Amino acid sequence: MSTAPVTPLAGEAARPGIGARLAGLARSRETGIFLALALVVIVTTVKNPDFLFSGDGWRNLLLNPSIVAVVAIGQAVVIISRNVDLSVGSIVGLTAYLVGSTFVAVPGFPVPLIFVVGIVFGGLLGAINGSLVAFGKVPAMVITLGTLYAFRGINVAWTGSNRINASDMPDSFLNLGTQQILSIPVLTILAVAILVVVAWYMNNTRGGREFYAIGSDPDAAELYGLAKTRRVLIAFVASGAASGLAGVLFAARYGTINSQVGDGFELQAIGAAVIGGVAIVGGSGTVLGAVFGAYLLLTINSALPVLGIPDFWQRAVVGALILGAIVLDRVLALRQSKRLHQERSAV
Repeated sequence: MSTAPVTPLAGEAARPGIGARLAGLARSRETGIFLALALVVIVTTVKNPDFLFSGDGWRNLLLNPSIVAVVAIGQAVVIISRNVDLSVGSIVGLTAYLVGSTFVAVPGFPVPLIFVVGIVFGGLLGAINGSLVAFGKVPAMVITLGTLYAFRGINVAWTGSNRINASDMPDSFLNLGTQQILSIPVLTILAVAILVVVAWYMNNTRGGREFYAIGSDPDAAELYGLAKTRRVLIAFVASGAASGLAGVLFAARYGTINSQVGDGFELQAIGAAVIGGVAIVGGSGTVLGAVFGAYLLLTINSALPVLGIPDFWQRAVVGALILGAIVLDRVLALRQSKRLHQERSAV
């Protein structure tokens, strides 16, 4: 008695084996960034062992990029949707000063609640950006460039010459910036937790995949029936909320807050996302890559002075990394387009 061959389901047929998954992991952009980060750490540690093995070496290596990594996660979501948020640094600064002012105005304010305040406040500022972009149909770069200066101006007018000091905030809050669990800083653990949640959402939910679809081809996504306006709004709210959380973490980490907090964070966040493989034209990349990019970017900034490289060349190296990432993205995109064209011709 003959039996007909069993035809696998479409999902099963497309599911790669373990070998293919390992090969894909080895070729992934995230693996390359991680190896580059490891190489920087190894070379710098050989030059000066204190870079990694001193009392604060390991802690600073994990801790210093954590705040930028949180901002980069939100920035990556926006860029994947084919937009950009230039106002994140100003949101970090405004939120950090709001945190300090709250503790000054309301002594004994609950520490867990201050995180809620910072995230909600940042999300509201992100909603302003998202509403103008999504409903006003104005390019994100124009809108967020304007809000960058508007939010920063509000921050300067609010703070004036005042400064929030560590003595104005509770020790239980400031301890979050120095505490460790199994030699891992608490702020790093928080950044990893945010990464896990956002990465899971982007990879395993319909909403997360819609960000990629909209970024790949906004017009086609809209014709297909995807809620483009809502997704763009959500992306900016997420970016604002991440920046608000980063403002809270900044206050806990440094304890001193003035009108210059967050200055330059927007460039670091965009640079981290691009270096980590998030295509600046949208539609591809991962939040994990953005986090690796943040760690690589700030580790290089810390390593180059140890290696005796002047400040000018430090900036030049970072700029070269960003340009190299953009060129690599373009080359890979052209190679993929050529391969798809060949496959279609063969069919």
